[in-house]
Amino acid sequence: MPGGWRRPRAEVLYYDLHIHSALSPCAEDEMTPHNVCAMAALKGLDLIALTDHNAAGNLRSFEEAALARGLMFLPGIEVTTAEEVHILTYFPTVDAAEAMGAWCREQLMGQRNKPEFFGTQRLFGSRDEPRGEEEALLIGALAADLGQVCKKARGLGGVPVPAHVFRSFGLMTVLGFFPAESGFLTAETKPGEQLPAGMVALHSSDAHTLGAIAEREHALPVSARTNQAVLGFLLDHKV
Repeated sequence: MPGGWRRPRAEVLYYDLHIHSALSPCAEDEMTPHNVCAMAALKGLDLIALTDHNAAGNLRSFEEAALARGLMFLPGIEVTTAEEVHILTYFPTVDAAEAMGAWCREQLMGQRNKPEFFGTQRLFGSRDEPRGEEEALLIGALAADLGQVCKKARGLGGVPVPAHVFRSFGLMTVLGFFPAESGFLTAETKPGEQLPAGMVALHSSDAHTLGAIAEREHALPVSARTNQAVLGFLLDHKV
């Protein structure tokens, strides 16, 4: 209607918001910035997130590689709480995610990685040039509990989302319920798994290998092609 209000047209973004790089010791060495972003583009994705365990060391390199491929990039970290619950934390900028990563490092128990046992933790530049290895063991639990992790992420402008809630290290598997005070409105599940009423599911790959990166199957409706719009949808599901 001329002169009237029109609902903004939704952007539809095909996504995979749970991908690990070779910085996660459980991921394959092939999970480099170039390889991951090339595979995501080949599969027709619009939006990816890098979510290494308790660390942000490869986020800048992945952001540069993603943008070079025409992909949107949401910086993230998969945090292991003191209860051993995995929480995906997403941020508007790499700076914010790196601040979360620094805090996570302070909360780690001080163990050193044993590559021969846990796997290597590799750092890369955006063109896959090696930048060394992370020495701190990243896959352990933090000293911070679920509430503290969520508070820290939200304080940095981030959105915490429980990961694979019905699988190992998932919120429902570990705790058996969604804490009322958690404020979660979005959670990661497999298709067909039922969340409490009012919650929205994310269906991401938790890829540790290139072939596991999601196909062009699941999409987010957002108001704009920006990280803030994506985070806004995860917060309140409004387009």
